Amino acid sequence: MTMLHPQRWLSSLIMFLLSSFMLKSDGSNHIVGDSSGWELYTNYTNWTQGREFHVGDVLVFNYNRDQHNVMQVNSTAYVDCGRDNYISLFNKGNDSIVISVGSI
Repeated sequence: MTMLHPQRWLSSLIMFLLSSFMLKSDGSNHIVGDSSGWELYTNYTNWTQGREFHVGDVLVFNYNRDQHNVMQVNSTAYVDCGRDNYISLFNKGNDSIVISVGSI
């Protein structure tokens, strides 16, 4: 079984989960990566197993802002694993993003 490049894991999770800007919500909070936070070597496919994500849920990204960020990308940027044509860039180190529309 081949493993995806760490950058691909990051893009994968972004495309799978992100579809909105930061908004107020009454949904569940999901701390991405649990105690490890948002970092290169977490298997986010495994992290999503057994979790349900719904419109109104909040994804919380905790990370070292000097080393990481979170990008919302379109499908073309995802397929190309590109970083130039992002929709939104989050870089505070503790970003909360509400899922506002269903995706995938």
